[in-house]
Order: sequence, then structure tokens, then C-alpha cells
Amino acid sequence: MVAPGVHPTHFALDEVPVGTYDVNSKETLVRYGVDHMGFSEFWGTFPGATGTLAFDPGAIGATKISIKVPIAQVETTNRELNGELFSDEFFDAENYPWMTFTSTNVVRTGPTTFKVTGDLTMHNITKPITLDVTFHGAGRDPFTGKDTLVGFDAKGAVKRSDFGLGKYVPIVSDETTITVSVEFKKRAADHS
Repeated sequence: MVAPGVHPTHFALDEVPVGTYDVNSKETLVRYGVDHMGFSEFWGTFPGATGTLAFDPGAIGATKISIKVPIAQVETTNRELNGELFSDEFFDAENYPWMTFTSTNVVRTGPTTFKVTGDLTMHNITKPITLDVTFHGAGRDPFTGKDTLVGFDAKGAVKRSDFGLGKYVPIVSDETTITVSVEFKKRAADHS
């Protein structure tokens, strides 16, 4: 639904305005998945991410991404498990309240795809990770007609034991998929 009098404007990837963008926390979600005893894939989510994107579609290699994810926001379909994940048996959110990702290299691999390599820090351990990223869309916010929004989807995988989170391996898989849907909003001072 479009607000009265507002006409949506969409941008192709190469038309996205140069600038600094902030994560729209309300429209961004980090999801993880593990194999649960060989019977199902179990998912959990981390809402509330914050961060920035410095983006110039004409200089993709100069792209900078920095994301912080609050561990205390971990959510599953099981309240007991939520508490266990928050506790020192897993994420130890009181001592390590954030998971962070900082890009170190961005390479365009296709018309709307990228390989984004960076440092993932979780449980006070930092490891490199490469994410497959797809441009989802960009344009003016159809509700305000002013804000410039851009969205990306990212997928990758880590071994959770590499981050000191190996409880129940191999009954619950060590390999953990990471899926991110992120929306950024251009900073007001950067509007062109």
C-alpha cells in the first residue's frame, strides 16, 4: 500500500545513491539454522541488529559494512531454549552481549550478487567468514517519499564450535547456516 499522493521510486543497483546508510533495525533479521539430530532443521533468530553501510555502486570494492547483533534478543520457538542460549552454556550474553560483523573485502560476482568477506566476532572469538550477498531492492520509502532504502539478502555458514559454542555437537550440527535480510536507510545528511 502506498501513502496517498506518494509514488514509489525504485532504483537498479547501479542507480543506488552513493552514501552512508544505517541498518533499519525494525526491518532486519539475522537467522541461524542447525541440523537437529538428523531429523529437522532448527532455526533461531536475532532481531535488533544495528550498523552501517558505506556504499558506492561505482566503487564496490570500497564498500564498508559494520553490523552489531544483540545476543540477548535471541529467539526460538522454545522459551526454555531461549534461556539456555542466553546463558553461559552457549552465548553467555551477559559477558558477550554482541555478535559483530565487519567487512574486509567486497567483490561483485554478477549483476546483483557479491561475495562479502569479513570478520565475525561471537563469544569473544573472531573468525573470517564469506557471505553470498544478493541485492534485494532499493528506492524511495513509499510511505514518506523521502527516505532512500536499500536491501540485501546474505547467506553463509560457520562451525559454531569455532566460536566456543560446541555444546551438543554432533547431535546438533556443528555447521550453522546464517541467513540475513537487511534493510538500510540513507542518512538524512546524505540525501541527494
